[in-house]
Order: sequence, then structure tokens, then C-alpha cells
Amino acid sequence: MFKLKTFLIKERVGFLKIVDTFDIYDPATGAQVGIARENISIVVKVLRFLINKRLLPTTVEVREREGGRVLLTISRGVTLLRSHVKVTDSVGKQIGLFKSKLFSIGGGFHVLDNLEQPVAEIKGDWKGWHFRFLTPEGTEIGKVTKKWAGLGKELFTSADNYVIALNETAAIRPDAAPLLLAAGLAIDTVFKEK
Repeated sequence: MFKLKTFLIKERVGFLKIVDTFDIYDPATGAQVGIARENISIVVKVLRFLINKRLLPTTVEVREREGGRVLLTISRGVTLLRSHVKVTDSVGKQIGLFKSKLFSIGGGFHVLDNLEQPVAEIKGDWKGWHFRFLTPEGTEIGKVTKKWAGLGKELFTSADNYVIALNETAAIRPDAAPLLLAAGLAIDTVFKEK
């Protein structure tokens, strides 16, 4: 799955859904290449009826197929002012950390490696629909773009669709594809959920 340079993420729509599920597709072929699902405790599920879910902890597990082994995990603790999102690989080794920016018009993250050294930045535009994945030097190595899902879905649900794309020409790190996929999921769980 992480050999792909482009992903289409579709959040599943549900009435009074407590747990978010995202289908991951290869936009070139339309084939489903993965699934991401929240894995949260019963206590957090109950608290979601009372408290904004962006403030509560969450864990999103990415798998190639339903019931398959976990390839990537995105975990966020309780959030007050800034979110800290930890990204781990299939064996539980941390490959990155996203720290949301305290003041940002469109949203964004500082991307840190497993030693918590800055490796990139995610910058959102003023409306929070387009996010750029930038190296510390300012070179764009990828982007996350929210796609219009239609009037009914946009007005009546919080389910969003995203296209995540790595630049073909950029010299990228081997963990860039998993980090950018995690960034797309983190953007939704940190900035877009209600």
C-alpha cells in the first residue's frame, strides 16, 4: 500500500456514528487498498455524546483490509490548545509526531521524526481545504486536498473525502508515504470532526 504516491480517502457516512471509518483507494485504478478505523474505549464513546470529539483521545488503525494486520497507527491524546498526534508503524515503532500549530488560519502541523526533530511542516490554506507537506527548506513534497462530496453530504454530515498525493519529483524520505497518509487522517480527526 505504501508504494503508492496518491491515495483517495473516503470517510464513511453513518447516522449517529460514534467511531469513524475511512476507506483508502488507489485513485488511478479505483481499487480499495486499505481501511482506517478508530479504535477507542467505551468511556470515550460515551463521552462523545457530551464533549466535542476533537477534545477527546483517539486512535486510528490503518490496515490493508478488514481484519488484516495493523500497518500504521495514529494516536492523539486529550487536546486542550494543541494536538499531539503520534504515528507508529506495524511493530509499534514511532515514525513521526504531528504537533498542531497554536495559531494558524487554515490549520497545520509541525512534523517531527521519531527523535522529535523537525522534518516537515503541514500548512493549510485559509479555508482549510488544501494542505501542503513542506520540507524545512520550503520544498513541497506532497499535498492533502479535501474534495467536494456534494451538497447533501457537505451540509448534513461531517464525512469528508481527501486526495493525498506525494510529488513524483521530490527527493522524499522512505517514510514519507505513511507520514502523509497519517497527516491526511490527522487533519480530519484534529481539525474537521465535530
